[in-house]
Amino acid sequence: MTAARSAARQRRTKETSVAVRLALDGTGTAEVSTGLPFLDHLLRALAVHARLDLDVEATGDLEVDAHHTVEDVALVLGEALGEALGDRRGIARYGDATVPLDEARVLVALDCGGRAYAIVDLPLQGPVIGSLPSTLVPHFLETFASRAGLTLHVVGSGRDDHHLAEAAFKALARALRQACAVDSVLGERIASTK
Repeated sequence: MTAARSAARQRRTKETSVAVRLALDGTGTAEVSTGLPFLDHLLRALAVHARLDLDVEATGDLEVDAHHTVEDVALVLGEALGEALGDRRGIARYGDATVPLDEARVLVALDCGGRAYAIVDLPLQGPVIGSLPSTLVPHFLETFASRAGLTLHVVGSGRDDHHLAEAAFKALARALRQACAVDSVLGERIASTK
C-alpha cells in the first residue's frame, strides 16, 4: 500500500489540457476549474464527501462542446484514483451509499478491486444542467469507473436533474470513502479470495 495514497496525473491533447492532484487521506479541500461551473460543483461535492483533497485544472475546446473536457477530466481523475490506490492492498474494497437530495435519491454500490464496469441509471430529463449536457453525467461516471478500475452501479430516482446529478456524485463520494478506507485487519493483504 502506498504510504502517501496520493497521485498527480496530466493529459494534454489538441482538444484539452487536464491536471489532477488527488490525496485519498485528505480533509475534503478542493480547487476545481474546468470551465464548466456545474461540473466544478459536482467535483467539489465529490471531494468534500469522500474526504479527498482534490485539485483539478482543465481547459478544453468548450467552443466545440463540453464532451472532450468532461471525458478527459473523468479519464485523468480515474487514473489518479487508480494510482493512489496502488495495488489495492489493505483497503476495504467495497462501498455503498444512498444519498437523498430533496425529491431525488441515488444509490451507489462499488468495488475498488480493479475490475472496470459501470451501470448508470439516472432518469435525467433535460438537455442541460447549467451549461453541462445531461448526457455527460453518466458518461463521466462510466469513464471514471473505467479508468479507476471500479465496478460501479448508480441507480437514482427523482424529478430534478440538478438534484439527481448532485446526489449521484455525493453517493459516489460516500461509497468511495468506505471502499478506499484502510482496513487494519487486512494489513498488506488484498480483500480477495483469489
